[in-house]
Amino acid sequence: MDQLKYRSVFDIIGPIMVGPSSSHTAGAARIGKVVRSIFGEQPDSVDIYLYESFAKTYRGHGTDVALVGGLLGMAPDDARLADSLKIAYESGMEVLFVPRKEKAEHPNSVKMLLTKGKRKMTVTGISIGGGNIQISELNGFKISLTMGTPTFITVHQDVPGMIAKVTNIFSNAAVNIGTMTVTRESKGEKAIMIIEVDEPRPDIKEQLKQLEHIDSVTYFD
Repeated sequence: MDQLKYRSVFDIIGPIMVGPSSSHTAGAARIGKVVRSIFGEQPDSVDIYLYESFAKTYRGHGTDVALVGGLLGMAPDDARLADSLKIAYESGMEVLFVPRKEKAEHPNSVKMLLTKGKRKMTVTGISIGGGNIQISELNGFKISLTMGTPTFITVHQDVPGMIAKVTNIFSNAAVNIGTMTVTRESKGEKAIMIIEVDEPRPDIKEQLKQLEHIDSVTYFD
């Protein structure tokens, strides 16, 4: 069994949040916020496919407003979370909820299809309890992103040499890369790197942002 890392007693008791369930509300909001960070901008539309427990109770437990709030950049304790569906509508983000009957790898699973213009991205997230989450799929690639280790997410133009430039920054800073996932939407379009490193180094975010062809950089620790 994978060991969960807890940084404080609040990770065990539960997070500060708006809503009745840490898995269905706090975890859902965190999934939405991480997905927004991976996409790098607010999408025009989002199709949200809910599975098992999420599919059965997403309205009653506030999973719908939490996911959308996260996609708008809200944290689980944001007072605006309850109005997220209205705010999404007012900001021009269309949202479609699709409960699915088939089994999923975890009872609290959600798959999102984000679209902005010609850009499309799919992400699958899991709320594993206590507000903790895992990202298990990105654009059809199986990944295991737990947000339990320092993580950088870049959105950039798919041009030659970008991976070398990014990894060179980590090398020069003497920071070891634990895992790295690279995917792109199509040749020459947007590409994404998810990089987990061995030590917290938020200062590297600014160095990455200075690179040519980088659109956005997000850092979690």
